[in-house]
Amino acid sequence: MSDEDNRADMVAEGIPERRFGFWRRCYAMMVKEFIQLRRDRVSFAMIVMIPVLQLLLFGYAINTTPRNLPTAVLLQEDSDLARSVLKALQNTAYFHFTREVHDVTEFDDLLLSGKVLFGVEIPRGFERAVRRGDDPALLVAADATDPIAAGSALSALSVIVQTALAHDLFVGDHPSPPFEIRVHARYNPASSSRLNIVPGLVGTILTMTMLIFTALSVTREIERGTMENLLSMPITPIEVMLGKIVPYVIVGFIQATLIIGIGVILFGVPLLGSLTLLAALSTLFITANLAIGYTFSTIAKNQLQAMQMSIMFFLPSILLSGFMFPFAGMPVWAQYIGEGLPLTHYLRIVRGIMLKGATLENLQYDSIDLLALMLLAMTVAVTRFRRTLD
Repeated sequence: MSDEDNRADMVAEGIPERRFGFWRRCYAMMVKEFIQLRRDRVSFAMIVMIPVLQLLLFGYAINTTPRNLPTAVLLQEDSDLARSVLKALQNTAYFHFTREVHDVTEFDDLLLSGKVLFGVEIPRGFERAVRRGDDPALLVAADATDPIAAGSALSALSVIVQTALAHDLFVGDHPSPPFEIRVHARYNPASSSRLNIVPGLVGTILTMTMLIFTALSVTREIERGTMENLLSMPITPIEVMLGKIVPYVIVGFIQATLIIGIGVILFGVPLLGSLTLLAALSTLFITANLAIGYTFSTIAKNQLQAMQMSIMFFLPSILLSGFMFPFAGMPVWAQYIGEGLPLTHYLRIVRGIMLKGATLENLQYDSIDLLALMLLAMTVAVTRFRRTLD
């Protein structure tokens, strides 16, 4: 039977032909979309990788009750009771002694630079004072800029006295604990979460906006057809990159100023350190993110792919940098990944300057790492753009 006869039969039976045409056209569009998705391998990979990445990070890397936190000890006497106290602290699984210092200045510098989260000071004559019943004090200093990281460990200190003295019979008949643990929560004694979150938002917002701005820069030129005009000009790849990055450095600096200003005025976040140092290192951080975004724009074939790459980079940045979850509580492999993210180092910088009054000497490790990441991203971006020219 011919198509004309079929059409005549449908009309005769009262079945509108356009209903079948509607479904045929929808089916054709769906097939076309699946074919296009198969050809766009980057988008297809993102569809698979984003949920897998979230599941792996939340399942293995994220820990809201961090343990084995880096701790320094200032041991002014080496006695049996002092070793019992340190062993009891380590047995809680919250404290991991990574440094032994010899004076109070070094003790304070480690806390200020963020290399340790806790410091334990056992004073000279500690065991002798316990034997005499003088109730001496043992000092535990905590970096409380991250209340989540410090809270669980500090709450475990209440059982340390009994645990430490379990095998020391000479204090077994004491009616009260023979010594006290005196806790100093530094830099955020009230354990206010906004003092931790607001400085962190500076880096998080800058990461998101700076990546998107430059990730779309080259792909936008290609899609609008202006890249051909740009390539015909006597201009080098590094000049193109700097020309696209510098305007957004100014935009990012304005954003950082607004966020920090609002945090200080409305939320009462202190600014104890140098504003000039904060401005300089913020500019370094902004440039690093812009260079990474520009690298994505040289790899992506269109704006959608550039946006997807930005999301894939932003997701581990907020999860593994220490913004949402304590960095020290993550497994070692997750910390290695986090050290390769600019946001990780900038969070230490901005919190150190604003809450601790840290100097460049205290932050030199993170500053050097941030500079290295920026130069690496710029090198890759220029190399990729030169290949595009070829």
